[in-house]
Amino acid sequence: MQTGPPWTRPRAAGRTGPPDTARLGKPLGAAGVGSDVHGVALLLPGGSPAGLRRPALRTLAAQRPLVQRLTRAGETQGLVVHLVRYRHRGWNGSAAHPVADARWAADEVVRRYGDVPVCLIGTGMGARAALRAAGHPAVTTVLAIAPWLPEPEVVLDPDPVRQLAGRRVLIVHGTNDERTDPDLSYRLAERAKKVNRDVCRFEVHSDGHALRQHRPEVLALAADFVRGSLFGHHYARPLADALAAPPPLGLRMPLASGFGASLRY
Repeated sequence: MQTGPPWTRPRAAGRTGPPDTARLGKPLGAAGVGSDVHGVALLLPGGSPAGLRRPALRTLAAQRPLVQRLTRAGETQGLVVHLVRYRHRGWNGSAAHPVADARWAADEVVRRYGDVPVCLIGTGMGARAALRAAGHPAVTTVLAIAPWLPEPEVVLDPDPVRQLAGRRVLIVHGTNDERTDPDLSYRLAERAKKVNRDVCRFEVHSDGHALRQHRPEVLALAADFVRGSLFGHHYARPLADALAAPPPLGLRMPLASGFGASLRY
């Protein structure tokens, strides 16, 4: 018997080796894709620096709260949410497997739904992949949560920022993150802001990598950003201020406790 959410189930019983291609999880939202699709959010989970096995199910299941919040927030907007199932659990050096998988997923969205805006939402390693794959023509929006950014690549290629031009970009990072350095995401945001004014970054004070202490606020911020960026809704005031503010203010915007409590989605 299969257990767990449908977006985390393995491909087939007995399959233990890496899959040949990436996959999209079950579509969630837009009334089960029975109505028009007006935007797609692709969730890119975390992973490891190296590893050719399939992603661990617990890594995929960790996306469940974000999937549920986005699906609820976008249910009347025509939003469809897909979890991207990587071929491999690791970044794997210059192969950068999650980047190729993210680009494939964006191609697949175009094939399935046509010309709709795509938001890449990544966590940890997936956030790095989202930032790297942002140049895909269908991508209009990027949300990077606690991005893993090895230090040399923050200031040098092969992690450039030019592919972020013309996109709305939000980075969220806990100030006490001991797994991925928040200072590196600030430095990357500084570079990105020079080529794209539509970049902002929120700091979640006292929180760690998983952002557990302020999870409701982070989920509300993500939902507000996706609704505003994909469907043209007004952003909540703190988000609008962060996008409009020059550095460093707009790149060190504190995520206030209770953010999103008054939002009705």
